[in-house]
Amino acid sequence: MIRDIGEADLPALAALNDSEALQVNALGLAGLRAALGLAFAARMSPDGGAFLLAYDETTPPQGPNHSWFVARGGRFAYVDRIVVAASARRRGLARALYADLAALAVARDKGALCCEVNLDPPNPVSLAFHETLGFAPAGEATDPRNGKRVRYLSAPSSAILAPARGSGSASRRW
Repeated sequence: MIRDIGEADLPALAALNDSEALQVNALGLAGLRAALGLAFAARMSPDGGAFLLAYDETTPPQGPNHSWFVARGGRFAYVDRIVVAASARRRGLARALYADLAALAVARDKGALCCEVNLDPPNPVSLAFHETLGFAPAGEATDPRNGKRVRYLSAPSSAILAPARGSGSASRRW
């Protein structure tokens, strides 16, 4: 069901991404294309209602949040962004994208999935979602580019493949 993002998908996905700029930062078409060129994984739902971009530890640092994980070492897949259209929410697309990424990560010996979620401006829905997947807090910081306060989260890649468990069930990676 989940597939790689292709060149023909970029205009619609750039528009989707930029419609959620408060949560994921705008990229525009050129920025999304550049991010795709560096991605460990660039995956989307078949209908284009959701997509995910992830980097890994070999990707040159892509901003302070990815850099935070790179500085701590280890083999990981870092979710730079996951965007689900308002009309596609509550259909399990984000969970499917994470399971797909976890399978890729496990196959390529990436021990952890990592990401950050906004604390200010707050994104309680995303925090709750990540907790249900088994992500645990790994740290906090303020992004110097935009002043957003973020919480860093991590989970063992293999745990994301397992059925969702309650919050706090994942062991800390950092």
